Amino acid sequence: MPFIEKIVNLSPVATFINIMDVLLVWFVVYQLIKIIKGTKAVQFLKGIFVIIIARILTEVFGLNTLMWMMEQVLKWGFLAIIIIFQPELRRALEQLGRGRLFARTMMDEEEERNRLLEALSKSVSYMAKRRIGVLISIERETGLSEYIETGTPLNSDITSELLTNIFIPNAPLHDGAVIVQRNRIAAAGCYLPLSESPFISKELGTRHRAAIGLSEVSDAITIIVSEETGAISIANDGDLYRDLTIEEFESRIRKNWFGETANSTTPSKWKWGVRKNG
Repeated sequence: MPFIEKIVNLSPVATFINIMDVLLVWFVVYQLIKIIKGTKAVQFLKGIFVIIIARILTEVFGLNTLMWMMEQVLKWGFLAIIIIFQPELRRALEQLGRGRLFARTMMDEEEERNRLLEALSKSVSYMAKRRIGVLISIERETGLSEYIETGTPLNSDITSELLTNIFIPNAPLHDGAVIVQRNRIAAAGCYLPLSESPFISKELGTRHRAAIGLSEVSDAITIIVSEETGAISIANDGDLYRDLTIEEFESRIRKNWFGETANSTTPSKWKWGVRKNG
């Protein structure tokens, strides 16, 4: 085949250039996807993808009228993109002119992590000092949709003020767990599965049992503040780490949620832990 012969006859330098060309294209596409991730452009691109698939199918099945309509949509679609996303395109071009188009995403991720950690740390510290009971579960790989459905949907940004208001005693949503999904508060007042392990200390209440129970069936990270003592604990992968200082709390969150190297991963008092079976 001419195509295969052409590839075989390429010199090593030409082959290397072609490989680099493909890798650079994929890199640019990947960075662009990271930039638009979480914006309204994602839904728009999904719509464009559906139209392209529909255009291909109309040609395969010979649907001439529908094919003409799809062609018109694609023909004028690029102009629509420029008009609809004019602010986003302008900012992207400005970033490109400053040489920060791709560096911006890494900077934004780091800033977002710091913001989330600060919000969690500030609210947990505030409520621990006042012995306000807290139960916050953070979704990771295992989906928590079945537990989110048991609570009140919020879909809100994570802020220390909102978390504190949710758990204030006698507030409408204080009883139950807050579940964080995709760096947002998905729902509050959620019910978590209680652990039935016989090895759990009798001094641990419902919040701790719920946190351990969720850690036994998922890879979620659950933050607990005891209403009786104000002690901060974290349940993860079947283990319960109790009586954490705020520094140990932040370190463990960075390690388990953000995947960063923790400066200190050993809790001040590790009193109880049970591994998941298997």
